[in-house]
Amino acid sequence: SYIVETTQPIFTPEQCKMVIAAGRAEPRNDASVGAGDKGIKVGHVDTNTRTSHISWIPFSKMHDMYKNIDKIMQATNRNHFGFDGMTINEMAQYTEYPEGGFYEWHVDNDVNCQHEPPVRKISMTLLLSPESEFEGGDLELMSEGKVAKIKQGHAIFFASFIRHRVKPVIRGRRQSLVMWFGGTPFK
Repeated sequence: SYIVETTQPIFTPEQCKMVIAAGRAEPRNDASVGAGDKGIKVGHVDTNTRTSHISWIPFSKMHDMYKNIDKIMQATNRNHFGFDGMTINEMAQYTEYPEGGFYEWHVDNDVNCQHEPPVRKISMTLLLSPESEFEGGDLELMSEGKVAKIKQGHAIFFASFIRHRVKPVIRGRRQSLVMWFGGTPFK
C-alpha cells in the first residue's frame, strides 16, 4: 500500500505541544498554493483552494524531532514503499486550519517533473491537536469518503503522488505537522 498509518503515536501530547510552540514561534504566513522549492519562494494565496496558516520549523530548532521522524520514515519506507535514497530535505511545515479552514484536492509532488532531484516521494501528516478540540478537518486520500482518522501524535505516510485534501474545519482548530521526503527520480 502507498498509504501507511502509524499504529503507535510518534509524539506524546506533551511533545505535540512542544512542536506547536515551535511552529508558532516562527513567522506565520497565510498558506499559498503553487509554492516553490522548500517553502522559500512564495506561491499565491488562493482562498478558493486553501485556507490555513503555516510556518516552517528550522532543522536547528527541533533536531531531535527531525531525527525521530527520519528514523520512522526510513523504517516505513523499507517496510512499505521501497523508494530509493530517501532523505529529509525540506523543513517541516506547521499548519493551523482555523474554523472554516481547508485545502482542496492536490498532490505534493511536481507531476510535470520540472524540479531537480531530490523528488518528493513520501508525504507525512502528523496530527498535533487532540481530536476533541476540533470537528471536521478530515484528511481524505484518493477519493471522497476515504478518510484517514488519525489521533493526536499519530501520523500517516503516503506516496506524494496520491491525491488528497483536508475538508473544512467545522469547529475549533486543527493543528498538524506536514513533511515531505525525497529521493532520486522514479524509474
